[in-house]
Amino acid sequence: MLKVFGCILGRDITLALRRRTDVLTTLFFFIIVVSLFPLGVGSEREMLRELGPGVVWVAALLASMLALERLFAADFDDGTLEQMMLTGQPLALLVLAKIVAHWLLTGLPLVFIAPLVGMQYHLSDGAIWIMMASLAVGTPILSLLGAIGAALTLGLRGGGILLSLLILPLYIPVLVYGSGAVAVSMIEIADTQPYFYLLGAFLLLALLFAPLASAAALRISVE
Repeated sequence: MLKVFGCILGRDITLALRRRTDVLTTLFFFIIVVSLFPLGVGSEREMLRELGPGVVWVAALLASMLALERLFAADFDDGTLEQMMLTGQPLALLVLAKIVAHWLLTGLPLVFIAPLVGMQYHLSDGAIWIMMASLAVGTPILSLLGAIGAALTLGLRGGGILLSLLILPLYIPVLVYGSGAVAVSMIEIADTQPYFYLLGAFLLLALLFAPLASAAALRISVE
């Protein structure tokens, strides 16, 4: 099973790197949104410091959604998805491998870009580390939850809009606690541990149930 997981993971990463434009689009979208926002609200240091955590998390959320519609679409169009269902391996495991590949290509780079973004919003070193940690815990949840929506809307006309409507309400708790952890870290007497405990609980639940739900949705879409 681990060999199959690694095979699917490596395959998806290899195919994505052959289409570098799709990967770079996500990164450039995140950078552009975060960079343009200060031009609209002004360059006041305190204002940017207060708005920074929310802006970064909203940009990360939207950037993660850009690649969701293509998560299963290519395999569905060329028949690879049906072959995966006939392999005898747990479909949830194969789905998890594709989700991990999606996160490695769209979520993990945002974690490493966070320090540059934090400097632009005049965040302290401690707040930048908290931002990186919250993105590292929160962005996998976005990929896991987004996979459910991508599986449900697979093959539907106008599926991108429907996908957004389905998963945006599920993203709200992650957005609130992810940006809240960074905002609280700028208050010396505040503690960020409750926020990370909640994000960790969300990640654990998503890891347990999102691949199973996505696999069930894929079976319905293929049939």
